[in-house]
Amino acid sequence: MSRIPTKDEILAWISENPTQTSKRDIARAFGIKGADRIDLRRLLKELEAEGHLQKRRKTWRDPDKLPPVCVLQVLPPDENGDLFAHPLEWHGASPEPKVLLVERAGDKALGAGDRILARLSEVKGELWQYEGRMIRRIGRNPIRILGIFRQTAEGGRIRPVDRGADKEWRVARDALNGARDGELVEAELAGPKGRMGLPAARIVARLGDPSAPKAVSLIAIHQHGIPDAFPDEAVAEADAARPVEPGAREDLTGLPLITIDPADARDHDDAVWAHGDDDPKNEGGHVVWVAIADVAAYVTPGSALDGEARKRGNSTYFPDRVVPMLPDRLSGDLCSLHEGVVRPVIAVRMQLDARGRKIGHRFMRAMMKSKASLTYEEVQAARDGEVGERLAPLMAEVIDPLYAAYAAAARARAARQPLELDLPERRIILSDEGKVTSVALRERLDAHRLIEEFMILANVSAAEELIARRQPLLFRVHEEPSPEKLDALREVAEASGLKLARGRVLKTQYLNQLLAQARETDFAELIAITTLRSMTQAYYSRENLGHFGLALKAYAHFTSPIRRYADLIVHRSLIKAHGWGTDGLSARDVERLDETAVHISDTERRSMAAERDTNDRYLASWLSERVGNEFTGRVAGVARFGAFVKLDETGADGLIPVRTLGREYFAFDAERSALVGSETGFTIALGQKVTVRLAEAVPVTGGLLLELLSVEDRIRPAGGAVRRARARGRTRRRPARRRS
Repeated sequence: MSRIPTKDEILAWISENPTQTSKRDIARAFGIKGADRIDLRRLLKELEAEGHLQKRRKTWRDPDKLPPVCVLQVLPPDENGDLFAHPLEWHGASPEPKVLLVERAGDKALGAGDRILARLSEVKGELWQYEGRMIRRIGRNPIRILGIFRQTAEGGRIRPVDRGADKEWRVARDALNGARDGELVEAELAGPKGRMGLPAARIVARLGDPSAPKAVSLIAIHQHGIPDAFPDEAVAEADAARPVEPGAREDLTGLPLITIDPADARDHDDAVWAHGDDDPKNEGGHVVWVAIADVAAYVTPGSALDGEARKRGNSTYFPDRVVPMLPDRLSGDLCSLHEGVVRPVIAVRMQLDARGRKIGHRFMRAMMKSKASLTYEEVQAARDGEVGERLAPLMAEVIDPLYAAYAAAARARAARQPLELDLPERRIILSDEGKVTSVALRERLDAHRLIEEFMILANVSAAEELIARRQPLLFRVHEEPSPEKLDALREVAEASGLKLARGRVLKTQYLNQLLAQARETDFAELIAITTLRSMTQAYYSRENLGHFGLALKAYAHFTSPIRRYADLIVHRSLIKAHGWGTDGLSARDVERLDETAVHISDTERRSMAAERDTNDRYLASWLSERVGNEFTGRVAGVARFGAFVKLDETGADGLIPVRTLGREYFAFDAERSALVGSETGFTIALGQKVTVRLAEAVPVTGGLLLELLSVEDRIRPAGGAVRRARARGRTRRRPARRRS
């Protein structure tokens, strides 16, 4: 077929070929070549606008349906012994659908954790939305847990540390692996669970005392499967590495480049300097230099270091430790831009006009020597007039020109109108022994914003350079919010007496206007948090779909190759594009670029979850000595089972269970994001100011349970904490086990 297909034909192809839905696959199927691809793209965009398709990276599909063939992961049998599974990738706006597995005679037995390729069919009038029949098993991911081991006469039991796990696991005597009572252990499912009783487990690792301060981050590392030990081959390569020779690199050692980092920074991968532009065609302009550690010179394609760096995807940071992407010999030594030491870099020289707009750039592979390793606080203090002996010699040549260039760049940023979300960030401060001593707000300084803006400019330059040279790369993509999430944000805004206009193409400036309206009200943090939650999650992609939040047409990560694999890929692409050496992007790198994008997007989310869980556990530990105290906060989320509250003092999140709200039944109003009392009409809604009492803090899980005292200074209705009979009396319809 060589003609342009109809919309119905495209939808039929996608439905019948769920694994071949990229634009390239569709074009090949219909024999579309050359300029006709433009018409195909137009049709796909129209189908997306009409709601028939959703674009996910480079493929198209119905956004709220599973494809007819899908990869599923088998869940543990439910209380009736039926097997359900969940799709490994679901991006619809509605809740994730349930899939009942229908076994056929001759099918291999399936257990929790199995991954299968299944053929699905929709069903109506049931408690599940699909029935699935296995095509083949494609792998197994044994279910593992972390928990506290308690010895019993029969062997022992494990209480999971995961807040979402409500059942203990039993361990037979021959599966203890030497575990002692009270130890933190890692265990895996030892066999299928029966219809009654607890799941059987075998202990595979003993992790020591769960109350030890260092155990908090260790729990997150193991729970999220973050690799924390380098293989011998990678360590050997790092130990054998030697400083890079200058060779044909440009010499930047005479430039007064400096690093500016947090006081507790473990590595220094970016250096900056600025000065006035002496080009008569750019009167009042500035030149900004950004030099980035040349990690690609040490981590080459196909090496053991490269394989481990890709596997980790990024470094993971905890209050008490870092799990680095690269061994310390590289991340803390050879690649780190230490003061007074010659280091290899990939640098970019950027020209800004008087209004701060970037009008040109040039990349180079070079050698540099840092003039000074400074902290944000000392740079800002010097800029504000507190100039010590250390910074006095740098003020005229380095610090003042940097701030002058930043002032211009800030004007360009204001004109561009990126999303201005400046949420308070809390820092957990630990003692030398690893115990929480305080929780403090991180101060946002102009020094922070200066480095952030120059890094954004360098990242934009890298993306533009590689696009111009037609080189493959990984873009940092941030798509605009879905209409559903925008509607939810608009409802919260209207409930707060604010407005978010309807009926026009969404721009970040409209969201900034909403944030500005809220800034001087009691709803400032609520609107900021809700705006953040309405955003889609950024990810890496070979396809350039722009960055909505930064209001940029093209964006790539270039500035942190010590801690992000995406940046290393961009460095290699620049090396190949400029012919700087043989350590550029390899054919293998290019071949699996899409796969790498998905993988490192996943590892980034894994690290974020581990860091968040660790902070929750530290906060619960900090608050465990204040059980019974009263706190103020705001309702940050509402669900059928209760309301989540963000405490003002620490930023910790706690749950008010609906069962503790009194004798009356509280109905969940999804449209209003509220719980409403059936008898009194007492309402608990998103954004309300509340006073609560801390009822329970569990450091090992990070869970906080709260008791509601008042909402917007209204005392909650009196009554005991009892379960409603109607809730207790609900029955679940048992699925019929079908075979065919």
